[in-house]
Amino acid sequence: MKQKNKLTKSSTAFTPVLPAKLAFVALLSLILSSSCSDPARVGIELTPGNNQIGVSFVDFELPAEVVLLDSFNTTNQSVLVIGEEVDSYFGKTSGTGFSRVYIDQADDRPGLNAILDSIFFKLDVVSVNGQNLEEPKFYSIHKLTEPLLDTLYYNFNSLAYEEAPFSSSEVEFGETKDTTLTFLVEEAFAEEIFGKMKRGNEFDDLFKFREYFPGIAVKAREGDNTTIGVNLGFNTGIFTYYHNEGDTVSTLYEITTASSRSFNGVVSDRSGTPTSVVTERSKSYSTGEFVGLKSNLGLTIKIDTSPFDAFLDTLSGVTFNNATFEIGEINEVPEGQNPPAFFVMYFTDDTNQILYRSSDNQPMTVQRDGQPQTEIVNEDGAKEPVIRAPAIASFDSESKKYIVPITSHVNALFRNELLRKDWLLYANTPDLPGDDFKKSLKQMVVNKGKIKVRVIYSKTS
Repeated sequence: MKQKNKLTKSSTAFTPVLPAKLAFVALLSLILSSSCSDPARVGIELTPGNNQIGVSFVDFELPAEVVLLDSFNTTNQSVLVIGEEVDSYFGKTSGTGFSRVYIDQADDRPGLNAILDSIFFKLDVVSVNGQNLEEPKFYSIHKLTEPLLDTLYYNFNSLAYEEAPFSSSEVEFGETKDTTLTFLVEEAFAEEIFGKMKRGNEFDDLFKFREYFPGIAVKAREGDNTTIGVNLGFNTGIFTYYHNEGDTVSTLYEITTASSRSFNGVVSDRSGTPTSVVTERSKSYSTGEFVGLKSNLGLTIKIDTSPFDAFLDTLSGVTFNNATFEIGEINEVPEGQNPPAFFVMYFTDDTNQILYRSSDNQPMTVQRDGQPQTEIVNEDGAKEPVIRAPAIASFDSESKKYIVPITSHVNALFRNELLRKDWLLYANTPDLPGDDFKKSLKQMVVNKGKIKVRVIYSKTS
């Protein structure tokens, strides 16, 4: 990195029904080379005419559209998402990070006779996702002209800031994905803020300080096609070095983003793209032969699961050996960028919003294989979907697919233990802290014909 300034649990195992392992492998290869796209057909038998085996393989497509999620809250995500991206499907997307800054009252501020050595602004970069990372990328830090309030902020919100940045620099990341960027600040700003540190009442307490300095907006340069994630805390902020007369070592005074309210704002210009039809939140749209999702924009994929009904209604006396939900392969991602690593499938309906359990207002998802899919939630014996272990679809970089086992889910649908719901794909995993869907501008696009369910089942009667 060159800076241009001075400074799960697995799916149910398929049980062989032939005595010879090699014979079973050969037969399994046979069914995997075939498919039954018509849900009205019960499948393709491994050995037609052999009633003792009766194992079938079926796959069918699930229709998909895109939805712009409502109320996409980006307050206090701990990471500022800063980027400028352009592509043919999503159009132009701009991410700006907004944050208060913090002064510790226990820190000694410079005295009246203190002499300024230097002032820098530092960004603690924890992720880089972009194109042409050997070329310079430009970032600027602006002083807000209005404060962050103690309220919720959404990705469509923004705050006013000074047009001229008080600090900026170009950076060449190369292979570097996490680093601390150190920018010089403008001389006029350095003199102003250092003077107030020494003599002004603006630094008497945090509230007076925020009246003078409401916070920062961090921006990227249009056309750079790169997004960074900036960690908020003691390593991002304004760092002032000074000394008193006779001192040989500088003293540091810090104004950081620790303990500071923040949010990420996103501006999306989708004109002239397939997603230009997406104008209202919580409404599903067809975007031609492709669908896609983009993090922090809150644009996601809705899966119509009604083909499950057409498939399951044809069956009786069967057990499901293996079922998977698969997306991909996805469209090629430019070098230097990565698609979302995971997604979960939230239940939804015609509202196109995530559905919650009535008993405890917890969001409902498809659950992992081998886990209960429903549970009793009150003394009256009422049952609701389990919410403890969401099934996680992981991206395979070799096959370019997302694959998630759903055998237990399909069994619960077939036995009428679970009421079928449509799905909203959400690019996050509950196994990790935070919400990845709100910490980047990662995206993926896929042909609708590559969204499928694949099922292997056996006749039991």
